[in-house]
Amino acid sequence: MFRYIIRRILISIPMLIVASFLCFALTSVMGDPLGEWKLQKPRTPAEISAAYARTGYDKPLIPRYVNWAEHFVQGDWGETVTPGNAGEKVKPKVIDAFWTTSKLVIGSEIIALILGMLIGVIGAVRQYSIFDYGATGFAFTMFSMPLFCIALILKNGGIQLNNWLESVTGDASNRWIVTSGPPVGGFTGGIGQQIFQYTGAYILPTICLVSVQFALYSRFQRASMLDVLNQDYVRTAQAKGISQARVVFKHAYRNALIPIATVASLNFGALVGGAVITETVFGWSGMGKLLVDSITKLEPYMVLGLMMSTAVFVVLFNLIADVLYAFLDPRIRLD
Repeated sequence: MFRYIIRRILISIPMLIVASFLCFALTSVMGDPLGEWKLQKPRTPAEISAAYARTGYDKPLIPRYVNWAEHFVQGDWGETVTPGNAGEKVKPKVIDAFWTTSKLVIGSEIIALILGMLIGVIGAVRQYSIFDYGATGFAFTMFSMPLFCIALILKNGGIQLNNWLESVTGDASNRWIVTSGPPVGGFTGGIGQQIFQYTGAYILPTICLVSVQFALYSRFQRASMLDVLNQDYVRTAQAKGISQARVVFKHAYRNALIPIATVASLNFGALVGGAVITETVFGWSGMGKLLVDSITKLEPYMVLGLMMSTAVFVVLFNLIADVLYAFLDPRIRLD
């Protein structure tokens, strides 16, 4: 197993190098970060040259990439370059946004994965039952709805619930649902108040992410479980008189986890890189919202830091998926 992991890590290194160059090339053609600054008032050639030298945009693509890559691996991710916001370090901003996104995504993914696997297995074992039809219908409904529609419906529902709570109690402090991100200063008060604030801040974006991810996982788990249940070794176990529960959970379930491990690992890596729509609608200052703001402001090094963080997470969770393969099916590590 150790040699297998080392081999996968070595394969991941050139993937990250290629990804870093592609990310750098894409951010370089994103636009001129000093374009608006040059139009604000007349600039002398010396001022323009100094500004481009400060941002590094006075050099060709390859030398700029090499210089950026050398600093990036040493922990220097660059600075913001747009006038009025120049000189702010990229790395601390990305790390703060990462922790904000992680607190939202990790819980959502765990809930969605547990629900998706549970309902997918039940749907496969009780194929064509009322439960199966209901779960399938709900999953396809979530698939067919754009994520921003689900987010806006939930946000409007939260606002209406807050208005109702205020009208019933006559106290504006009882507006439980938070629709504009968690409190800036954190959760305050006693343990009961903190739980009240925590659930109010997380419930809407969590439901939004869970509803879509759960639909994805349940469909993959159901399809995978149905495929395994039709295998010869499962039928042989059933013919021997082994109980249905033992056939499902001991003989079938482990092999049925392999496809869902792929989907969950890669999806989790991408979501940690930023749940763009959810964070934008609900006002979370995470990686997704920071990415949108950075693209709007044409901050190339901020966008590059976010894109590379996402690339690292995708490669990392791809490695985790490979390790899970080897754990679930020992034959894979011998290939």
